[in-house]
Amino acid sequence: MKTTGDQQLVKRINRSVLLRLLRARPGLSRARLAAESGLTKSTVSLLVRELLDDGWLDEAGPPVADGLGRPSTPLSINVGVRALVGVEIAIEVVRVVCVSLQGEVLYAESQPLADHAPPVVCAQVARMAAAAHAHLLAAGLQLSGIGVGVPGAVDDASGTVRFAPNLGWRELSLLPGLTEALAHEGVSDVAVQLQNDADAAALGEFEFSDGEGEDPLIFVSCDVGVGAGIVLNDRLFIGARGMAGEIGHTVLQIDGPRCSCGRQGCAEVFLGSRVLDRDADGPARAARYLGVLLQNLWVTFEPRAIVVGGKSCDAHPDFLAGAIATVRRYAESAGLPPPVVRPARYGEWAPAVGAAALPLHEYLRPLHPNSKARRERAAAVDAA
Repeated sequence: MKTTGDQQLVKRINRSVLLRLLRARPGLSRARLAAESGLTKSTVSLLVRELLDDGWLDEAGPPVADGLGRPSTPLSINVGVRALVGVEIAIEVVRVVCVSLQGEVLYAESQPLADHAPPVVCAQVARMAAAAHAHLLAAGLQLSGIGVGVPGAVDDASGTVRFAPNLGWRELSLLPGLTEALAHEGVSDVAVQLQNDADAAALGEFEFSDGEGEDPLIFVSCDVGVGAGIVLNDRLFIGARGMAGEIGHTVLQIDGPRCSCGRQGCAEVFLGSRVLDRDADGPARAARYLGVLLQNLWVTFEPRAIVVGGKSCDAHPDFLAGAIATVRRYAESAGLPPPVVRPARYGEWAPAVGAAALPLHEYLRPLHPNSKARRERAAAVDAA
């Protein structure tokens, strides 16, 4: 016999199926949702009513003929009730955004990072997030989740930052401090997600794309540090301890310059924004190194798209173009068509927008492998 918990999980799974269909293809009717999802019409009708009542869906217009019988009302994601907050804790700056369920940026603020000490960082983030929350309330919107991206390896199930050398953090339990600081600022009873900044940016590109999204997708961040986020089989690929994608610490030159991590010749010492800013010849040389890095990612993962963003791209317009040219030369040498390499859709705000996508991504996937912690956070979003 099924327990109440089993039934609630099945309902959440079915709700997520309908929401994902409508995010990819807005305007589907109840009848079309039933046909596409494989659920019965009565189940779809009940779930749609719940999603309408909860503010997730909206009836998009008058009934239209959909080819499955009598005219049906098209449905769409409701962007007028719920919204998300995303935070990027970078090496030198904190960025906070409010984002609609479809990826529209509603509010954005950036401030210089006051200090690298975790309590100071948590307090600054909480104050900025509280200001963003106040903006949503003034607009009549409900906060449905907060995501935070940091420049380092993260165990997102426990909220621990494993390794963030440019901030001087190792094995730091950051999520409890953030949650406490947010509660102090009056922002409580909301799910908070923590993830690597490049992983978050990859999710933003994936979740807020037009249509079905690109999978696999790799986001490469070239800022003070260098990292990559990888979406593979509809999930973030984060590795055994959250350190997958730390490409800034792959070695491009044996016995090269020493990196902040202690190794020599890491990609970061050639591609980091500080290096490019202080070396007149740096951007042209760095573009070639980035091209090598992208070509290696291409042949390793064969992604549908490689997205590149970060301070280095913003400050040096020819940087990415030079890297793309290098990748094309490698492809031509192999007699293969080059991969799709493009700039970040949200520019410097990509990690913050991607952080906002974190709670939505988790909510839409109730059976994530990191089950207990993730389901508890998703349940908080559901109850919000």
